Amino acid sequence: MTNVLSVETVAAVLTGMEAVGVVAFALSGILAAARARLDVVGVSVIALLTALGGGTLRDVLLDREPFFWVAYELWLWVILGLSVVGAITLRSRHFSVTERAIQWPDAIGLGVFAAVGTQLALDEGTSPLVAALMGVVTASVGGILRDTLLNKIPWVVASYQLYAIIAFAGGWLVWGLQVWGLSSTVATALGALGIAVLRILALVFNWQLPNWRRFDDTEAITLPN
Repeated sequence: MTNVLSVETVAAVLTGMEAVGVVAFALSGILAAARARLDVVGVSVIALLTALGGGTLRDVLLDREPFFWVAYELWLWVILGLSVVGAITLRSRHFSVTERAIQWPDAIGLGVFAAVGTQLALDEGTSPLVAALMGVVTASVGGILRDTLLNKIPWVVASYQLYAIIAFAGGWLVWGLQVWGLSSTVATALGALGIAVLRILALVFNWQLPNWRRFDDTEAITLPN
């Protein structure tokens, strides 16, 4: 009975964390769509894809059934409700949505989805490497769909930002904490917090990956023989 309750408790915690990630990514999608001046239908589509895209691909790759949003249909109603309220509110009050405003909820969604995606993959018996990559998939695919539909270069590959690399490192952190002896629930929560905090710090202090050296059009590039 203890083991059953333990499994149920872990599942409940992961579901709750995933709900937080769904709402956070939905908000980032709503703000991004509002910034692009889409109507309420467009806002809803962007919010749904941002919140559900990564987890859906994860479930497909891990052969998990039913999909997480099919099992918890309430999340669909929450996303649609947030989309309608957000679109009406932002339009009626003429709020100016900045890029930074979109990045705050996105950072929270990145942390939660990367950690939860990693743990769900570990629960399926995958290796730490595959699990960490599943965390990246869960955390980034929704944002890729959002940015692509809005005709933007996705943050995961844009402007040398610390984005996917943080999610990948966080996945290893989730695994490493469990090797160290922590429970999967605590490891996932700490991993999500660590990823989100690191992403926020990267935004605040403008931490970036090394840039390519810029060449003038007239400057020759000499390749080794």
